[in-house]
Amino acid sequence: MRIVAGSAGGRRFAVPAGTSTRPTSDRAREAMFSTLSSLVDLDGLAVLDLYAGSGALGLEALSRGAATATFVESDPAAASVISTNAAALNLVGFDVRCQPVQRFIRRRDGGPAYDGMFDIVFADPPYGLAARDLADVLTALEERIAPGAVVVVERSSRSPQWRWPLPLEGVRVRRYGAGTLWYGRRP
Repeated sequence: MRIVAGSAGGRRFAVPAGTSTRPTSDRAREAMFSTLSSLVDLDGLAVLDLYAGSGALGLEALSRGAATATFVESDPAAASVISTNAAALNLVGFDVRCQPVQRFIRRRDGGPAYDGMFDIVFADPPYGLAARDLADVLTALEERIAPGAVVVVERSSRSPQWRWPLPLEGVRVRRYGAGTLWYGRRP
């Protein structure tokens, strides 16, 4: 585990050691939440953080008023770091699922957070994940994405233009160095 500066609660938080986790840069994360605040009020919302890594996006949402955040991360070390970070930041309402995203989306017996609808979905998969595979994940989650929900996808800036699967509609695109943030909404 290594410690880096994080903006959640203005405190430092841990990220998993090694190079398998690619945290969203502080600049991109701040810009993301600025854009989100123009699209939705975070207070009381349910957040889903797919391919969560250190959990920085979901933790930031909790620190800004989201009621719950479900983190889905397949790496046990990274999943442990998410729980450690949430506890260190004194956050409540978090649920860490240590499993591949594909298994999470196919489960119908999930915990309380999965039984409801999500108002915000963050999807920051490894850049090598095929766009079609990510689109399939979002399509499979359709019944769990609330009407009016915002979905934020981070892809490599070198990737082809992101195409939203129906019923999601693109609303904004912002590039930050190596990564591009794609904002979509469910009507």
